[in-house]
Amino acid sequence: METYGKILLIAMPAFLLLVLLEKWWGWRKGNDTVRTMDTISSLTSGITNSTKDVLGLSIAVISYGWMVEHLAIYKVQSSIALYIIAFLALDLTGYLVHRIDHEVNFFWNAHLIHHSSEDYNLACALRQSISSIFRLFTIFLLPAALLGVPTAVIAVVAPLHLFAQFWYHTQHINKMGWLEKIIVTPSHHRVHHAINPEYLDKNYGQIFIFWDKWFGTYQEEIATVKPVYGITRPVVTWNPIKINFMHLSLMAKDAWHTESLKDKFRVWYMPTGWRPKDVAAKYPLYKIEDPYHFQKYDTPAGKELTIWIGIQFMVLIAFICYLFANIASIGTPGMFYYGAFIFLYVYAYTELMDGNKMAWLWEAGKAVLGIAIIFQTGDWFGAGKLYSGIPYLLSFYFVASTGISALFSAAKYRKQAIA
Repeated sequence: METYGKILLIAMPAFLLLVLLEKWWGWRKGNDTVRTMDTISSLTSGITNSTKDVLGLSIAVISYGWMVEHLAIYKVQSSIALYIIAFLALDLTGYLVHRIDHEVNFFWNAHLIHHSSEDYNLACALRQSISSIFRLFTIFLLPAALLGVPTAVIAVVAPLHLFAQFWYHTQHINKMGWLEKIIVTPSHHRVHHAINPEYLDKNYGQIFIFWDKWFGTYQEEIATVKPVYGITRPVVTWNPIKINFMHLSLMAKDAWHTESLKDKFRVWYMPTGWRPKDVAAKYPLYKIEDPYHFQKYDTPAGKELTIWIGIQFMVLIAFICYLFANIASIGTPGMFYYGAFIFLYVYAYTELMDGNKMAWLWEAGKAVLGIAIIFQTGDWFGAGKLYSGIPYLLSFYFVASTGISALFSAAKYRKQAIA
């Protein structure tokens, strides 16, 4: 956890810089693909996922280490081949898990967040799940385990494999010639994120595209069919925590409401999007039937609110950097209190982004938790050692933030009342 946190301290500024560079490039070329609120929502989603991972809030049902120890039939000698095997094994596993996420109702919940943006840009690559607590598919790494690839090698290669999937989330790179036959390119992945009927549920590959070609899930980007992005049942919120659990909530409601005992069970494992007939008739949901004529989700935000949301996001970055840099000294249970604070922080200001008139209550909850931590410990997880005034500055920030959010919420309420 500590090592991964330090890796993220380097990766986060790099990702943020590339997102800003894409924004500048799009503006310069007259093709801006980066909307402010959508981008902040995407970056915030990345923060929640990173926080979950650094805190170790996931459990492997079958660990890779156990498989190596008990199932290895050969030991690959330490060489470049060892890392190539590890990379290929991770990529095949990624393809299989990705495909299952798309094709099985229950597992779609963990992946929906990644497709929830109705834009396609580098920031949307950071929309990653916090709902996948149990890692069920480590078993797909069995080929690497049989060859005795050490756990330490997988631990080194896995972050590299993950970060290598960032760059192709862009509309500013066209087809790449002969590379289109080997690796996943922006063109391939634009197809994957599209909801056009021609493109839906294609191109599951993460680094290499040949898995899709071998297993029949490949689709080339068609020059005359411009990709339209998002999901067919729009999430209609900027709040990544809500997005992470909305499909799970829908399935639970459908299982409760259906009168068919059989459907109460099969709603979980049927193809993605399936609903019992009686529930679909009684509780219909909006679904995009024509991807070329629908209104993207957006919320009106004046200059003042946009600036305030930007400030809240930058303060969140500061909180996260401190957590990742000091997680060892913060220790247990402190890091879990810190994690709870981060998730409450995210929930509060993304509710304000959505224009929820009760967002200030979530902000007040964040302030109460933050001040309670300072009151109980006399510090903010050791930050007082850097500067003794930090607890007082944070207490002031918590109170001021609640007041400012209340003003924006009240202004939103007045506008709605006038309308």
